Amino acid sequence: MKKRCVCLSALLVLIFSYVQAADIHVSPAGSDANPGTRERPLATPAAALRQARELRRLQHPSVTGGIHIILHGGTYQLYEPVFIRPEDSGTPDSPTFIEAAAGEKPILSGGTRITGWKKLSAAIPGTRPGAHGQLWITELPFQQASADGFRQLWVNNEKAIRARDRNGDSMNRILSWNKTNETCNIPWPAALSSGNREGLEMCIQQWWAIANLRVEKVAVTGDSATLYFYQPESKIQSEHPWPAPWLSRETGNSPFYLSNAIELLDEPGEWYYDARSRKLYYWPKKGENMATAEVVAPQQETLLRIAGTADLAVSHVQISNIAFRHTGWMRPSQKGHVPLQAGMFLLDAYKLRTPGTPAKAGLENQAWIGRQPGAVSLSFAHHISIKNCAFEHLAATGLDIEKGARYDTVAGCLFRDIAGTGIQAGVFSDEAFETHLPYDPADEREICGDLVISDNLVTQVANEDWGCVGISAGYVRNTKIMHNEVCEVPYSGICLGWGWTKAVNVMRNNMVYRNKVHHYAMHVYDVGGIYTLSAMPGTVISENYIDSIYKAPYPHDPNHWFYYYLDEGSSYITIKNNWSPAEKVMRNANGPGNVWENNGPAVSDSVKRNAGLQQPYKHLLKELRPASVRRPVHHQ
Repeated sequence: MKKRCVCLSALLVLIFSYVQAADIHVSPAGSDANPGTRERPLATPAAALRQARELRRLQHPSVTGGIHIILHGGTYQLYEPVFIRPEDSGTPDSPTFIEAAAGEKPILSGGTRITGWKKLSAAIPGTRPGAHGQLWITELPFQQASADGFRQLWVNNEKAIRARDRNGDSMNRILSWNKTNETCNIPWPAALSSGNREGLEMCIQQWWAIANLRVEKVAVTGDSATLYFYQPESKIQSEHPWPAPWLSRETGNSPFYLSNAIELLDEPGEWYYDARSRKLYYWPKKGENMATAEVVAPQQETLLRIAGTADLAVSHVQISNIAFRHTGWMRPSQKGHVPLQAGMFLLDAYKLRTPGTPAKAGLENQAWIGRQPGAVSLSFAHHISIKNCAFEHLAATGLDIEKGARYDTVAGCLFRDIAGTGIQAGVFSDEAFETHLPYDPADEREICGDLVISDNLVTQVANEDWGCVGISAGYVRNTKIMHNEVCEVPYSGICLGWGWTKAVNVMRNNMVYRNKVHHYAMHVYDVGGIYTLSAMPGTVISENYIDSIYKAPYPHDPNHWFYYYLDEGSSYITIKNNWSPAEKVMRNANGPGNVWENNGPAVSDSVKRNAGLQQPYKHLLKELRPASVRRPVHHQ
């Protein structure tokens, strides 16, 4: 026992002598054997959190006023998420700060850099004649990719295109869909001469969403083919009623494209990964030098996880000036991806032979959903602040604020080049909770609310899952979404609500105020700049600026676009003093108590001027990038 006391005393002396103040420095060039001083920094945020945790546990006097974990510039390549636990909590008087060193740019990355590129010297089976002499190849070590590979690739901070049969905005249209046989007939591209295509995927656009389906088998007949799909997505895709493949002589059938075959690698900027041989092929764009290009593939799905419990939340942590980059999401490669709405993927769904449930007499379908992971996720986390951070080059959700998150703030952040939703908040039905049921938990500690989502720039998100949105809030309470700018998105800008129900639920007293939403509906319709769903008493949507709806190239209904969309069950919502070029609103099966007052082009121009980012955050507008394809917009 005496020996243990001596060792503990020595440890305390060591910690206290190294940390004169509660500043813990971290650098990619550091070492976790270092004490964490500016001169001798640690190497990983995880080691810094452990050191801070010990300071708090031992009640060291230096923590008075807070602990600053200071990340110096460079890339921190993560092999697992940084995990902030309840024991890492600060207090109101002594927060835990995780921040960039002054003037420096730390990046938390879930990616791995791919090197060893060589120009392909000889033709290989399947490559196009035009690709000969253009392709570069590298073989990935086993540790650099999972058995399924990866679905994203970035070259010099630009997302490359996974090889596909139609380029740009061009898509083909399905010929028919057989729900009984779970098959789809399509025009068969000449490039795919054989019917056997291991790894081939179909992305189909249907109403307000897309679906990613793994092709199991192809039966080619002349210039068309019948596709058979893997389970579980095959059954879900053919059984779920909403949204289904669109078949219309007037507006055309659902568009689609095929991807992930070397035969489809036909233009600069495209890539293909052969998971069996572990070889990666890329066709460089003009000016790209593969000897010096920074090529990154994702390995991690989540970079930072802040998670407590209902009994013990994480609290009083402030994160600022950190960049989060390079996440992947492999579920579509493992089980397909058939979303219901806003990227929430279906686990099971079917049409009811006899409509009606105890909660909803007219309900004609049931569905159970899962949610995409966030690069940063919060659950049972209180008084968390995320400010002036950058979320870029991500594969699913940017920031996911989940169950039990309260009094949290997201402000001044950039969300750009994200495959799914930019900012997601609230419960969207747990996996065991049928998605049309009103969510109103007996344990109010589960509630997500009292959030402030303010002055963020959300642009070029949902660039793979076109049914995702800029900012999506489900079952939230007392939440303010204000002064954000959302643009260049394929579907709706800001969505609030979940459940398709007029029944009382957890939602109430939310505010959507002075946001600027423009250049949206890039791909899919049934859309609104601001969209609501279900009852939410006391909610106010006011002084927002909504403009520039794109003329999408393949909408299921060319006229089904709106500035405001009050969807099923929307009730007790006040919508007033919002500017838009026309008073074009969709009211679908609304409940009672909605107030519509002074919206449209007659609203004061001051609403335009005051909407969007406030002055301290306008520097974010320098991060806007032109759309890859500039489409015409509606002007009414």
